[in-house]
Amino acid sequence: MTADPAMASPSEPKPMGLDTATLPLGERSLRLILDHVLAVGDEAETTYLEVKSSLDLSSKTGVAKVAKFLLGAANRRPKEAARHFRGHAVMIIGAQKDAAPGVPRGVEAHELEDRLRPYPGPQFPAFEFGRIGVDDASEVLFVIAQPPQDGQPIFPCHKSFQGDDRRDSLEDGAVYVRGTSNTRPARAGEVLALVERARGGGKPPIELEVAILGSTGRVGSVDEVMGRLYEFEEEQFSATPEPVQSTSLLTITPPSIFGSPEPTSASERAARLDSWRRERDTHIARGREHFLGVVLPGAGIRLVSRDRFVAKPHLIVTFHDCEALEFREADDADFEKVVEPIVRRQSRYVLGLDPSDYRITPRDYPVAWAPRATTSKSCSRPSRSGPTDERPGRLRAPGTGPAGELSDCGVGAHRGRQRRGHQRRGPCCRPRRCC
Repeated sequence: MTADPAMASPSEPKPMGLDTATLPLGERSLRLILDHVLAVGDEAETTYLEVKSSLDLSSKTGVAKVAKFLLGAANRRPKEAARHFRGHAVMIIGAQKDAAPGVPRGVEAHELEDRLRPYPGPQFPAFEFGRIGVDDASEVLFVIAQPPQDGQPIFPCHKSFQGDDRRDSLEDGAVYVRGTSNTRPARAGEVLALVERARGGGKPPIELEVAILGSTGRVGSVDEVMGRLYEFEEEQFSATPEPVQSTSLLTITPPSIFGSPEPTSASERAARLDSWRRERDTHIARGREHFLGVVLPGAGIRLVSRDRFVAKPHLIVTFHDCEALEFREADDADFEKVVEPIVRRQSRYVLGLDPSDYRITPRDYPVAWAPRATTSKSCSRPSRSGPTDERPGRLRAPGTGPAGELSDCGVGAHRGRQRRGHQRRGPCCRPRRCC
């Protein structure tokens, strides 16, 4: 339990300047923690770092505060604790924002341990003790709790203490845990988690294998191609002679959902062309989606859980810098959906509705897409995922980063209809532009 200020490697701050990837032991590491506290003050407090600007360790209140911190640090879950300081937790005493007044020199680790022992009990893990001198009379102290381990029991408080401030009080038999920036009594769920820790870690961790199947498309000049196709459509319309106008009632067809009638006069043709030009950008965007949805190859996600059954998982895959489009089979290809005609032919479908435009899925279908400006998110909630259970989805849409590789992929599982000779497949999407 003695502290050796020269013992080990650097530890560092978290988001606002502290790197917490290494051990908080040794003078260099402790100075980095002190610098972080001097920079941000109480804002430095987290589940693994507590700050006290001053504390009288010769008083019962001061000792009780340290005991409460150590109890909370010992009752952490190993996996969560391991994310910072390699599982350690640190209390710094004698520092605040922009100042380190310290506490009087002379506190010995073994003496502090003796005063603390009644609260955590005889089976409590040891702790480290460090110090950095401020001047001849003062020093900043560091109390460093050991990482929690699977198989460890719950560490209850063994002695009551009633402080002037009820937040400093301790209750015999109470279980304390670290909150976001304080130590508090454990809630029911936290106690149950500690029971699982005592059993040796409870269930084994879920290990998933995630693989991207197939290729992703990278689109370079589709906008130029679409522009040229629309120019050609306008040229063709302008080059087509005006049809002979007839006054027969049998030849007059009103506009309807079955298609647009052929304009018969120069003014009608000019009005039709004007209307088409005004909607050109909208038509190009819609045509581009249809074109890419048909021609680009698909990519799938395969997720495998080999050792555990997972009931009702909620899995999310986020593709950055890409667009996800509706999947189209090759048989769905329609040139008039790529290039909006100035005069649309009469639809071959009843009421002018094309079935390929409507993808009907059951209400409880487990996969949903949420396209955004520069990302596409696939959210999957299959009923279960089990050992050797592969659930790829037809993704016509993961984007690529500048190097053409998938970036920031999360985890997704897709379950859909069963096809003969195929694995289970989920929803379909295709990428627009991957850049």
